[in-house]
Amino acid sequence: MSTPPFLVLPGCARVERVVTGRGAFAALRAEPEGAVRGSALLVPGFTGSKEDFIALLEPLAAAGYRVTAVDQRGQYETGGPDDPAAYAVGALGEDVRALTDALVAEGSGPVHLLGHSLGGQVVREAVLAAGPGPLPWRSLTLVSTGAGAIAPSEAARTGLLLEVLPVMGLEEIWQVMRQMEAGSAEPRPPLRPEIEEFLHRRWLANVPTALAVTGAHLVSAPDRVAELASVAGARGLPVLVMSGERDNAWPVPEQGAMAGRLGARRVVVEGSGHSPAAEEPAATARALAGFWG
Repeated sequence: MSTPPFLVLPGCARVERVVTGRGAFAALRAEPEGAVRGSALLVPGFTGSKEDFIALLEPLAAAGYRVTAVDQRGQYETGGPDDPAAYAVGALGEDVRALTDALVAEGSGPVHLLGHSLGGQVVREAVLAAGPGPLPWRSLTLVSTGAGAIAPSEAARTGLLLEVLPVMGLEEIWQVMRQMEAGSAEPRPPLRPEIEEFLHRRWLANVPTALAVTGAHLVSAPDRVAELASVAGARGLPVLVMSGERDNAWPVPEQGAMAGRLGARRVVVEGSGHSPAAEEPAATARALAGFWG
């Protein structure tokens, strides 16, 4: 679960709902003061939200990029139906394409597409399902994501969640998770009250069906890297694979190997773990602006 470092929006940003052909999505949007160099769509991971990218909004806007960070269907302020089909990774990829189309229709031009963790596999689906003709994306960035299923230790944790979702409410699960964290060998440092309250509120806003379907995907995700390499290579889509120095979800060496298979640029953000955008936002923003530029 990514933890945003703060919640107050910078002056360049606003809260908005992006209306698409597949519904409206809650978003944080940032606008440059000067010339616009490009636009970007940022897609969060499992149990995440648009706020995971809040610390990137100001530096990316200052670099000239119009940025849109969204809640995926079933997450936080976007919501969604109690229909498992709505949260299949392919359907979430269709949402990404619809969001991209909406940004292009605004006059943003081709979009830099970024997915974090589960979001990385969702944006991969969007690219793989793209039809003929020019791609609507200028580049693809995969952050802290892997070729296939998550690591066995994380799969075991996610499996526990999948077991209790049918029989426990989200509030009960939250309390159990917090008790487990407090009793772990390396308990996390205390959070500021407003951050703790936000994480709690965000967790309760998840659609349980979305957690069940996307969690099941994470523990059994297929390796589609060869397909992505073929599409990106044939259609001239530049790819960046970014991670922190450590990652429990997908081992960092595995992410490096994926970059090699994709012929992608590789960036490791020093000092960060699974969530570089939240843990080391300045370095993450510099790396993204450099790649996009």
